[in-house]
Amino acid sequence: MADQYLVAPKQAPPLNVPESKNTVKVSCIDATCRLEIPIGPMLQPEYTGMPSLRAPCFVFLIEHPSRKPILFDLAVRKDWKVLPQYEKWVRLKWSIKVEKDVATILKETGWDVDGGAFETIVWSHHHWDHVGDASTFPSSTELVVGPGFKEAHLPGYPKRQEATLLESDFVGRNLREINFEKEGGGLKVGRFNAFDYFGDGSFYLLDTPGHTVGHICGLARTTTNPDTFIFMGGDASHHGGEFRPTEYLPIPKELNPSPLKRRPAPCPGELLQHVHADGRPDKPFYNVTKSFAHDKAVADWTIEGLGEFDANDNVLLLTAHDDAVVDPAQFDFYPKPLNDWHEKDVAKKIKWLFLGDFEEAVDAKEKGGDAFIWGTYP
Repeated sequence: MADQYLVAPKQAPPLNVPESKNTVKVSCIDATCRLEIPIGPMLQPEYTGMPSLRAPCFVFLIEHPSRKPILFDLAVRKDWKVLPQYEKWVRLKWSIKVEKDVATILKETGWDVDGGAFETIVWSHHHWDHVGDASTFPSSTELVVGPGFKEAHLPGYPKRQEATLLESDFVGRNLREINFEKEGGGLKVGRFNAFDYFGDGSFYLLDTPGHTVGHICGLARTTTNPDTFIFMGGDASHHGGEFRPTEYLPIPKELNPSPLKRRPAPCPGELLQHVHADGRPDKPFYNVTKSFAHDKAVADWTIEGLGEFDANDNVLLLTAHDDAVVDPAQFDFYPKPLNDWHEKDVAKKIKWLFLGDFEEAVDAKEKGGDAFIWGTYP
C-alpha cells in the first residue's frame, strides 16, 4: 500500500475510541447556503485562480434510538441581514446566499420542530454561519456549547452592543456549556478531550480549540463490525488543504477520481506536489493566518489532530464548508442518511477532490508562471 503514495506514509497515532455496540443515525444537511469570501485573510498562500473561499454550510442531524434527535450546528439564518455584522459584510463585499432556515428544511420533511421534536442544538462555535436562528426552535430545545463560551460571548446583542450573537437565541432556553474535564472524566479520543454525549459510545463531543473560544467537533459512530465514524469538523478547518496531505496520508501517485477537470483519471499526484508552496507531498497546502484564529498555535495543533483522524480509513471527516462535495453532490445528503458511507467508499471518493481548486495553479506552473503568492496577512 505504501508504494501508492509519493512518499511512504507514517503510521498515524491511535485514536483510541472506546469500544461500543451503539450507533446513531447521521444525516448531513446541505443548509441551502452558499458563501464566497476572500481567502487571503484566512489562509495562505494564495494559489493562482483561488482568490475566494467558496463555501456551503452543513448541519448534521443525529438520531439516537432512545432519545430525541439533536442537531450539530444550524448554518446561516435566512434573515441574516438582521445580524449586527451586516454592515461589515456589505463593506467587505462578501457574497452570502441563503434559501431557507434549517428549521424550515426540517419541517418540510415532516419534523414537528415547533412541537419540540429536537432535544438539543449543538453549536460548534459562536460564528454567524454556524448558529443559524435558534429562535425558530421552541425553548424546550436546549443549546450546547464548548468551554468558555458563556464568558466570552454573553450577553447577546443588543444587550451587549459589541456582541455578534442575538439575545433572542437565548431567551427562555437552557444553555449548557460542556466542561470536558469534569463531564468527560479524562476521556480522550485521538488527541482531543472528549465527552460521551449519550453515555453509550455512539456520539462524542470533542474539545477542538483554536479557531475560536469554545470550538467543539462531533464524532458519531455510524456502524459496528466494522466500526466506522463521521467526524463533524465545524470550523476546525475551512478547506481540505489545511489538513491534507500529511505525513500519515501523503498525496497518492495517482488520483482517481481526478480532481482536475481537464485531466482525466488517473491524474498524476506530482502535478499537485509541484504547485505546493513547499513542494511537499506530505504537508498541507494551506496555513491558517494569525488574524483568522483566536489562537493560531492552538488552531494549528487542532488541525494536526484532524489529520490524524483523516488518515484512518474508518473515519469520514466533513468540515462545515467543504465546497468540494457539493454542486454536484458527491454523496447522499439529507433526507437520506449517511451511515453507509464506508460501504459506498465515500471517503475514498471525496478525499482529494479539494485539489481541484488548484487546477489554475497547475496550468500556471506548466506555462512558467507562478502557482501561488504569499500575501501580507499575518
